[in-house]
Amino acid sequence: MSVNQSNNQIIKNNLLIICRGAGDLATGIIHRLHRAGHRVIALETDYPAAIRRQVSFCEAVYDGNVAVEGVTARLVPALNDAKTDTEIEAETDAETYSGLNDTPTAHIVSEKWSRQAIEAVLEAGEVPLLIDPKGESIELLKPDVVVDAIIAKKNLGTTINMAPLVIGVGPGFTAGNDVHLVIESMRGHNLARIITDGMAQPNTGVPGNIAGFTSERVIHAPAAGYIHDVRKIGDIVQKGDEIARIYPDKGSFDNELSEYVPVNATITGIIRGLIREGYYFKEGFKIADIDPRESELTNCFTISDKARSIAGSVLEAVSAFEHGVKIY
Repeated sequence: MSVNQSNNQIIKNNLLIICRGAGDLATGIIHRLHRAGHRVIALETDYPAAIRRQVSFCEAVYDGNVAVEGVTARLVPALNDAKTDTEIEAETDAETYSGLNDTPTAHIVSEKWSRQAIEAVLEAGEVPLLIDPKGESIELLKPDVVVDAIIAKKNLGTTINMAPLVIGVGPGFTAGNDVHLVIESMRGHNLARIITDGMAQPNTGVPGNIAGFTSERVIHAPAAGYIHDVRKIGDIVQKGDEIARIYPDKGSFDNELSEYVPVNATITGIIRGLIREGYYFKEGFKIADIDPRESELTNCFTISDKARSIAGSVLEAVSAFEHGVKIY
């Protein structure tokens, strides 16, 4: 694996895979492919909203790098991310791709990235993460495989001609049309099944059953605003406990007189997921997840069974492609 200095091209001597999305399910896929020896690049939005933050590579957008079960993802800034104070001030009131005007300036979407910088992260045995919600880097890097694991329940621009093998995870894709293969993401008998013709099951809007709980274990925002965490991921809570507060602005966090909307635990259990401190959202946005199994604390910090199952099927499809076995 090396870089051709004359034309700034990544020389491929094994598969280069781009994964659109780096939330918890996508992280399971990226982790599995990386551990199997593939070179994987992750693409994310400029303002990711992961709930299971302890097992989501997208947190590197905010922190620069993040490790999940021994694998590190590292943010590779766009070439125009270095901005002057004047440019930063001018952008204060500008909307970003996420539609929010308080996204960190260094996270504004760009069109170009240094191939050498990407290759350096790969050489270090890590996963490069690019802020590229539109997938513009795919044409630049020309991967062998593209995996869309955004889990948006719809296709956000992935096409079958993006790479020799294009895989879509979950509903919103049609095998043979906009992707070559679809991976079922709904829990149940067909979870992680490789679909060669047609679509995954449609989204029901009902979370998977865990210890008898479905919708009640997932918490949606009772109001629009900025979240201030009262509890943290891994905390054991009782039904009705306050786990966070929603304020109209961040400046109100430390003001005891400021009005806020409390966010209370809907069931007793462990906080498995909680959206990032200071994140802005609209009413109804998914902001937390409680696991009713109080004995399963380690689950908060490890890749889920669902993510691993889906990742295994993605790896199966990639391995078949790599060895010339046609499965579609």
